[in-house]
Amino acid sequence: MQKHPGTTTRPWAALAALAAAQFTVMLATSIVNVALPQIRSGVGLSDGGTTWVVNAYGLAFGALLLAGGRAADLLGRRRVLLAGLGLFAAASLAAGLATTPAALIAARAAQGLGAAAIAPAALALTMDLFPAGPGRGRALGVWGAVSGAGGAAGVLLGGVLTQAWGWSWIFHAVAVGASVVLAAVAAFVPPAPAADGGRFDLPGTAAVTLALTALVWGLTSARRSGWTDARVLGAFALAAVLLAVFALVERRHPNPLLPPRLFTAGARVVAGNVLMALLGSVWIAVFFFLPLYQQQVLGSSPLITGLGQLPLAAANMLGSTLAPRISRRIGSTATVTTALLTEAGGLLWLARISAHGSYPADVLGPSLLIGLGLSIAFVQLTALSVEGVPRADAGLAGGLVNTTRQVGGAIGLAVLATLAGSVTADAATRQPHLEALTAGYRTAFGIAAAVLAATALLAPALVRRGGPRTGPSSVRDAQAHPGPPAPTTTAHHPLPIAPHTEK
Repeated sequence: MQKHPGTTTRPWAALAALAAAQFTVMLATSIVNVALPQIRSGVGLSDGGTTWVVNAYGLAFGALLLAGGRAADLLGRRRVLLAGLGLFAAASLAAGLATTPAALIAARAAQGLGAAAIAPAALALTMDLFPAGPGRGRALGVWGAVSGAGGAAGVLLGGVLTQAWGWSWIFHAVAVGASVVLAAVAAFVPPAPAADGGRFDLPGTAAVTLALTALVWGLTSARRSGWTDARVLGAFALAAVLLAVFALVERRHPNPLLPPRLFTAGARVVAGNVLMALLGSVWIAVFFFLPLYQQQVLGSSPLITGLGQLPLAAANMLGSTLAPRISRRIGSTATVTTALLTEAGGLLWLARISAHGSYPADVLGPSLLIGLGLSIAFVQLTALSVEGVPRADAGLAGGLVNTTRQVGGAIGLAVLATLAGSVTADAATRQPHLEALTAGYRTAFGIAAAVLAATALLAPALVRRGGPRTGPSSVRDAQAHPGPPAPTTTAHHPLPIAPHTEK
């Protein structure tokens, strides 16, 4: 391996530590899902408060990713990663010890802040450790497989820990895991130099962070209060104003948070992020509606529902491992298109679910297709999003692609939940309750499949417009993705067919 900043004699041990850091982030995202009823009774949460146990983490995570990526570039990626892991572990411990709703929600927001530092810093360090070449391709497979397993492991582990020792142990387990990973990073990951020159764009960071916070809050609240609620409309208006302020700040700041070189040096950065936002708008249909169908229609327990996610996780890991090989054989553009169509096929299959169905007949097959397509597409699109980006901006590029994924997911969830809820409400006037619920779920899966199919058709045109590949930094060897996202909504959150129907 050629000499490279951050080179270590044990690169694969370092990769294991970095992948474990991302695994911990994804685990914390999904581990609360099956425990929410117990958490609610344990700390006296209201309907809205129960939802915010999930939303506080996702909101802080999504809104602060750009700031976390830029901080990693300027302050040192290993330093920011260690600080993020320390905050993450402390916040997890505080969540497990919380006795009031305010303390728990604040701790979850602090977890999101730590995660926003961990994800882009770990991605950039992985790029430092493995320059373009076969080694990065193999690292890509390991990273995607381990990270993708975090979501499913969280659902399963959450059910086991809650049933055995109580809800607080889901947070204690995450705190212990984050502490172990912190020690591994300190031992195996070498320091990487911070970027030379420049200073932190505080006005731009504040503007875009507040804008993303308002946008995601508005989308989250729209699922409960409706799209015409005054607070929801006010949040959207505030987000628009703040984004305009951010654009003005970026034009005048000598060291902008999103420098133009990020998009001009990496010819396909824009294409990768646009496609990632579209893909992110769809994946939530799986992790939100599929567990609901298993529990509310098929009657599965939370633990059985978690076990039912294992085939999807296995397919996810397999796809992440195979992605570099497939890309070498058929090219990156064809790989992205095929992966998107594969996932669309799985979602179209789910669009045929029945109120009298079963897991083997209605869920297993589609889960395998979705897991394969989702993992391969995420690996390739993230690689596309960082291709050609200067090393000094690697952390920011990782933060940007995670931000587009998070915001796309929030938009997709709000729209799909609204549409599915409308179908369910209409069907309930003519059909039994379970059949009405299933009709709503079918609608969500069908629309998600259509969006993915359209994205697959759009991908070749966007990638070609981005320009030809230059040099050895190919898509298949570019920076690894942190893995397909884990569920950010509760498996116990009922389909929002009307305001205030949450458990």
